[in-house]
Amino acid sequence: MIRALAVALLLPALAFAGEPEPEGYRMDHYRGPVPDTLTGATVVDAEVAFALWQSGAVAFIDVLPQAPKPANLPEGTIWRDKPRDSIPGAIWLPNVGYGAIADVTEAYFRAGLAEATGGDLAHPVLFFCLAECWMSWNAAKRALEYGYSTVYWFPEGTDGWVFQDYPTERGTPREPQP
Repeated sequence: MIRALAVALLLPALAFAGEPEPEGYRMDHYRGPVPDTLTGATVVDAEVAFALWQSGAVAFIDVLPQAPKPANLPEGTIWRDKPRDSIPGAIWLPNVGYGAIADVTEAYFRAGLAEATGGDLAHPVLFFCLAECWMSWNAAKRALEYGYSTVYWFPEGTDGWVFQDYPTERGTPREPQP
């Protein structure tokens, strides 16, 4: 009887559990339910992310993708990048959170991380994007594989940050981009 009651109480909790962690990287459909965990990383909510930001001891890495300017735009066409309001002081490394990245993008990512951490693999880093965005999960997983030992993942991203009315600033991607 007690066992049946325990199972009945646990089933609803299991039904609402997050997406399971994939064995590798998420390779498509980057906007959608994300796991509750990332093996090797610490998952944080907006309040903890804000406390880490206030401490000034953690490098914040924004991995929101940025669409490239189309190469075949007719002459005279005005192109405006979509603005990105991000967490103040974060380094924006767009397009590094895809499941598979080109060698040039990997070099860009590694260089950006080295810049943010002073080349110290033990320096804490926090990855974010938007809510329900696999890009930050993939990027944090990749940083763990590069040897970073203190990795935070903020799955709520700037959506959760803004919801708490924390400050933002207009971001610009780290240059030169691949």
